[in-house]
Amino acid sequence: MHEFLPDPSRSDFEQASSELASSLHMDHEDCKRRIFELQESNPMLGFRGCRLGIVFPEIIEMQAAAIIGAAIEVEREGSRVWLQIMIPLVFSEHEVDYIIAIINRVRREMSRLEGIHEGSLSIQIGSMIETPRACLRADRIANIDEVEFMSFGSNDLTQMMLGLSRDDTHQFMPFYLKHSIIAFDPFDSIDTQGVGALMDLAVRKARKSNPNIKLGICGEHGSDAASIRFFDGIGLDYVSCSPFQVPGAKIAAAQSHIWDTTSGGAQKKSLAQISKSIFGIH
Repeated sequence: MHEFLPDPSRSDFEQASSELASSLHMDHEDCKRRIFELQESNPMLGFRGCRLGIVFPEIIEMQAAAIIGAAIEVEREGSRVWLQIMIPLVFSEHEVDYIIAIINRVRREMSRLEGIHEGSLSIQIGSMIETPRACLRADRIANIDEVEFMSFGSNDLTQMMLGLSRDDTHQFMPFYLKHSIIAFDPFDSIDTQGVGALMDLAVRKARKSNPNIKLGICGEHGSDAASIRFFDGIGLDYVSCSPFQVPGAKIAAAQSHIWDTTSGGAQKKSLAQISKSIFGIH
């Protein structure tokens, strides 16, 4: 949160905080006090993700109203919209329940204001799985009625599982690689024995609780061929990555699917069938 506020260490803090206070119609001293209260020493594990929306529900209300309002406007122009809203950085099913209640409240209010039936707008709600505890509670999260999909945030999950900061590994990672302490950078390719093992457990727990739930992964690993093959092997339904990485991810997913079907003696699928089953491409 503090990253969006004036930095007290900068020489222009007084001016910046004064301008912020004026825009918010706050007393300058009150504004500065609040800025200092929101400072964090370890923000990656601090006040972010769903925690912001729980403490400040108006953030979720604003975001949900904007998303739903835009969808209503587009549908009135003649296009069909399928919304997906994902809740970030959870470690408890109770966080998911809390935020879903806010989204549903906004959905009802927006439907009333816009004069439409509440069920006429397709909205799927999902949860990010980025913390080790969320993996261990995947069955409880998947069992929530409104949760239709879950996505592993592999970047944060790798950081928390290995106790590594993705932004600071340059200080020792080359040494680790040179001396074969590790075989590869775990932020480039998924750590199948650690992070991957926990993901596999989470997939099995989630599918046992909710066989129809859709499971995927988003992060830098979503474009790595070896990682995609692993994700396919544990039963994920999709990968998500940066736009410029999509072509490579498609090829890797197709290769993984072909390898699995041929090595297992199953009937070989056409590329068109693979694209349709993995990416929804027709």
